[in-house]
Amino acid sequence: MILFLVAFFILYGSLHFYAFSKIKGAFPLTSAVQAGLIILMVFMILAPIMVRMAERYGYESAACLLSYIGYIWMGILMLFFTVSILFDLYRLLIYIAGQTTHSNLSALVPPHLYLFVIPLVVSLSLNAYGYFEAKNIHAERIAIETSKIPAEIGRIRIVQISDVHIGMIVRGKRLEKIMEAVKQAEPDILVSTGDLLDGQIDNLMSSAELFGNIRPKYGKFAVTGNHEFFAGIEQALVFHRQAGFLVLRGEALTLAGLISIAGVDDPVGDRFGIYKNVPEKKLLAKLPQETFTLLLKHRPIIDAESLGLFDLQLSGHTHRGQIYPFSLITKLVFPYHSGYFQLAKDSRLYVSRGAGTWGPPVRFLSPPEVTVIDLIHKKM
Repeated sequence: MILFLVAFFILYGSLHFYAFSKIKGAFPLTSAVQAGLIILMVFMILAPIMVRMAERYGYESAACLLSYIGYIWMGILMLFFTVSILFDLYRLLIYIAGQTTHSNLSALVPPHLYLFVIPLVVSLSLNAYGYFEAKNIHAERIAIETSKIPAEIGRIRIVQISDVHIGMIVRGKRLEKIMEAVKQAEPDILVSTGDLLDGQIDNLMSSAELFGNIRPKYGKFAVTGNHEFFAGIEQALVFHRQAGFLVLRGEALTLAGLISIAGVDDPVGDRFGIYKNVPEKKLLAKLPQETFTLLLKHRPIIDAESLGLFDLQLSGHTHRGQIYPFSLITKLVFPYHSGYFQLAKDSRLYVSRGAGTWGPPVRFLSPPEVTVIDLIHKKM
């Protein structure tokens, strides 16, 4: 956690220093204005930490206000940097071209004021769009034909939610929209593939009641994500129980002889000394292979030894980058980035973009989703 905080402050602080230099280049600032700007930026750098502190000590209104201010600012800053760096690359190319041709090409470079204002306007516009996109839940539908679903059953519908991040921002009306999408799908099984929660949980238990109106035929199942451990695993498990979920931590079961479900802990739990490290191969091998086997795993990482022992792995975690172009970075870390993948030995993987947001309440070119998966009997 300490290494994460150090890395966060270095990276986030660097973004603020970059923005400060752009403002300073665009406007003639007095010493007093520069000092005020520095104080404001230090406040914004510390805002995510202050949110957690306010949550921990029960100042919910302050935490909520700080969340919106700090995280919306974070989204604006990230997109400002992305757009502005493109202008910097353009300026560099003009400089290189001038040096190469021994020409004065400075007329092709916009004034410093424009180099600040244009990225700022673009960033504000994209964030405004992304704020509303983050509330627009998409139902992604997948149909899988398999002989492992009995003919007399015909179809089993699984609804997957992932990365909801219930907390200071995703709650109330935003959570109700997600739950309405789940309810309309009429699931036989509801699964949560981690990060259902975000932040401290003391004042979030009322959100668990929203899951009470969803009563799938075969039950609700979940696995831990990294944020369940960050928030406090014991409280997270209480929340899941109140919401009606059975949390599978290195556990597996078969439902009514029709479908098997296995779930594993997120490995971040190892840092807290509470990781239930059950080998997937051992967990899956004890399940009846004649039934369709569902593996719930927060991170979209494939264990090669497990291939052929599960029919479908459901994962999340990536958010598909949440805000483009940061998806280009997350795709480098997680090659199985989002969507449906056919794997070896007749195994499959689906990676959800997630239903909520982490950090900025913004999504750009990565709309939130609830996934509806129909397992349909296939005639031999």
